[in-house]
Amino acid sequence: MQLTDIKIRKANGEGKLKAYVTITFDDCFVIHNVKIIEGKDGLFIAMPSRKSKTGDYKDVAHPINVEFRTKMQSSILEKYDDGNFQDDD
Repeated sequence: MQLTDIKIRKANGEGKLKAYVTITFDDCFVIHNVKIIEGKDGLFIAMPSRKSKTGDYKDVAHPINVEFRTKMQSSILEKYDDGNFQDDD
């Protein structure tokens, strides 16, 4: 599975949330609202999630192996570092 498009929108404000990302796979499947977050050890991605009845947050979609997650995160953060952002619609 290949990442065929990455669109990044900067988040407003000064908090830990830096940007929202839309990623497309194989030109046929898209995931919206991946987040780029500033952690104590640097930037990382957080997959879209929703709050459960118990108050916990559960990922709606996520990679199932470390290798693909690493590839996805590297590709997203490289584009973020390049400063190639999409304007808000």
